[in-house]
Amino acid sequence: MEYKNEKEFLQAYDANAFEKLSMTADILVISVSNQKQDNYRKNNKKMMSVLLVKRDSYPFKDKWCLPGGFLNPKSETLEECAKRVLKNETNLSDIYLEQLYTFDDVTRDPRMRIVSTAYMALIDKNKLKTPLLKNASWFSVISILEKDNIIQFTLDNGEETIMLKVKKILKEKTANNYIYETVENKHLAFDHDLVIVTGLERLKNKIEYTDIVFNMMPKYFTLGELQQVYEIILNKKLLDPAFRRIIEKKVEKTDKMTEGEGHRPSRLFKYKVY
Repeated sequence: MEYKNEKEFLQAYDANAFEKLSMTADILVISVSNQKQDNYRKNNKKMMSVLLVKRDSYPFKDKWCLPGGFLNPKSETLEECAKRVLKNETNLSDIYLEQLYTFDDVTRDPRMRIVSTAYMALIDKNKLKTPLLKNASWFSVISILEKDNIIQFTLDNGEETIMLKVKKILKEKTANNYIYETVENKHLAFDHDLVIVTGLERLKNKIEYTDIVFNMMPKYFTLGELQQVYEIILNKKLLDPAFRRIIEKKVEKTDKMTEGEGHRPSRLFKYKVY
């Protein structure tokens, strides 16, 4: 049918002629933070953690998942949705967010066709001033092992342990672009194992060419603390000279020193803002 103008087209337009789908936002919150040592003479050890919430309704009742929820299509953007559900499900707000990836597998949700846009948030959980809601819990990333393109990672919150296996598949060699496929996931709802591994791999890549890591750092830090964070994210040990070359233009020395610790005071640095 031919239309004279856009107004005539819109008057005849039948939205019901198209299949419906729902949109959600899921949020991967990552922290690399100090874990207190029993011996005060030792430096604090840093640990990577991800924030999960336990579902209290079907589907996947009583399983852990990332904070997430449905978009209100008439009143909010996807980022506004992400911020709203993060606050409602965890009590976190005003933290760094960036869009991660869109997950659109046809079978990813048993209820209906649901497309999820995942966001990644980076924080230092030790700086949070508000308590988490009771259904939310930090899970430490105990180990990440990769062999023959199978990534196995273990999460633990002190009461429960989650074991996950994901296959890494090269999609586009020239762009070094990978996709991920679940091998084993008995504990997480939906495809949130894929969201987590996608976020961890994205963070590993971005730390090489951006200053994103400083969203996880306190205002003042030692170079040793910063190096720990890099090593945890990259999942490998860095030689001191190589690390110094990476960060030499990103930090500046202050006149402050560490205090009140059972070892020799160290110089404190801060992020260099241009």
